[in-house]
Amino acid sequence: MFESLSERLESAFKQLKGEGRISEINIATTVKEIRRALVDADVNYKIAKEFTDKVKDKALGEKVITAISPGQLMVKIVKDELAELMGNTEVELDLKTTNPTVILIAGLQGSGKTTFSGKLANFLKTKKNKKPLLVAADIYRPAAIDQLKVLGGQIDVDVYSEPENKNAVQIAENAVKEAKAKGYNVVIVDTAGRLAVDEAMMTEVANVKTAVKPQEILFVVDSMTGQDAVNTAKAFNDRLDFSGVVLTKLDGDTRGGAALTIKYTVQKPIKFVSMGEKLDTLDVFYPERMAQRILGMGDITTLVERAQEQFNEEQAKKLEKKIRQNQFDFDDFKEQLQQIKKMGSIKDLLGMIPGVGKAVKDLDISDDAFKGIEAMINSMTPSERANPDLIDGSRRKRIAKGAGKEIQDVNQFMKQFEQMRGMMKMMNKMPGGARGMKTRG
Repeated sequence: MFESLSERLESAFKQLKGEGRISEINIATTVKEIRRALVDADVNYKIAKEFTDKVKDKALGEKVITAISPGQLMVKIVKDELAELMGNTEVELDLKTTNPTVILIAGLQGSGKTTFSGKLANFLKTKKNKKPLLVAADIYRPAAIDQLKVLGGQIDVDVYSEPENKNAVQIAENAVKEAKAKGYNVVIVDTAGRLAVDEAMMTEVANVKTAVKPQEILFVVDSMTGQDAVNTAKAFNDRLDFSGVVLTKLDGDTRGGAALTIKYTVQKPIKFVSMGEKLDTLDVFYPERMAQRILGMGDITTLVERAQEQFNEEQAKKLEKKIRQNQFDFDDFKEQLQQIKKMGSIKDLLGMIPGVGKAVKDLDISDDAFKGIEAMINSMTPSERANPDLIDGSRRKRIAKGAGKEIQDVNQFMKQFEQMRGMMKMMNKMPGGARGMKTRG
């Protein structure tokens, strides 16, 4: 995400870093380049101008000119201002004031409302220990009810629907009654959208709001539509006074205009960002972390949090014991791959490591990257997986055939696996072994 903007900003900072002496003139030049980068990223010129004026004032006020590392200090100033522009601090959902909490989902057709509703239900169930009820209140799109039921089935969350009823207000009211009667503590109402803002849609969603008095109204918008997304958000906010924004398809947005300016325009926080179709790919929006990623600083905090979500202490102890006894096998390896895959898109994960995002931006890194490895492991017998040393030449041929791979692929994989085991063996010879490494890291 934001590749174009990140490149342009890096280029602007490079000019400053390359100067032997920093002056007011080349600060002004750098700021001008930053403004151009923002405008090219589909940021409104007035907002870009106001942003860079602040950066310039801060730079001169903080004596960037005489700083030991003026280039780095300038990057920090821009990072702080970007975070401020996007809201500065994260804003959580209000889940405490009523029972059940009613969350109304609004937005245009095609923005990803229904998929987001499923992701939000999954987020609340798995991370907030809630019992959510999804409500199919889109009475116009024929597949909307079916889509929501499929999503609900995938995450084991109930879906309330009245397929014959064409009154969205009644459906929402009845769903809230159902939730109260059956002990659901969150109600997520997926409303209808249109291809463009129109009076009928706005009136309907406003009537649903009046009827069920939601604690949260989340406006879902496709970030790839850039400035149009910001304009649509303003139109919805003028009518609905929503409580937060959800940016979808952020993984496909290389410019970032919507993410940067939607908070400034509507004065409502971005609460979530949604990437991909998988139902566990929903992140709370952290302005500071996003600013770091835009400037190529990575996002180690989110990476660690995602790893911790997949971390199983009991499994980790067993794995550590096997590593210390030099018994790490293909079953262990496959288990580690599964945990990495659950953390999200491989390219997205790499982008969270400082300096790596830039290196991999042009590489075609598919989320299917591990499929070939898994196919080779799955083609092994249980005894081969548990005892890698059993795998001789004839077994490798059989594994290659079973996995639909060439013998060279199996040979290369076996070589890499042995190298990894060799490193683990060396680590175990050090004082404290794997545990010692962990405590010293």
